[in-house]
Amino acid sequence: MAKRVHQPREDAEFDFILRMSGVPVLAYFIGTWPKAIEPCRAMDLVVGDVADEYTGRLTVVRTDITRCPAATTRYGVTGAPSYVLLKESEAVAHSEGPMTIAEVRDLLDGHL
Repeated sequence: MAKRVHQPREDAEFDFILRMSGVPVLAYFIGTWPKAIEPCRAMDLVVGDVADEYTGRLTVVRTDITRCPAATTRYGVTGAPSYVLLKESEAVAHSEGPMTIAEVRDLLDGHL
């Protein structure tokens, strides 16, 4: 995982990152149950590349659904991997399932 990707350990840390970001946030929600592990791991490289590519314009937060249940509920996440693009803590785009880097760019570029 890229150094530019934040990994909060709890909801309070997730919320702190949102408040301090100053730029839009891509919250990348992962699951740790058996059927979610492989798809989420496969997306780690894509998300890491996105974090590097959008440095200074986007904060990327890799969010474990079980560690941040309030954030998961607040943004309507029902599966993993899921992506929620946030501006000033408000969701402006949402997608679920594995994505290519081009698909992630499309999600972001329509809203950044």
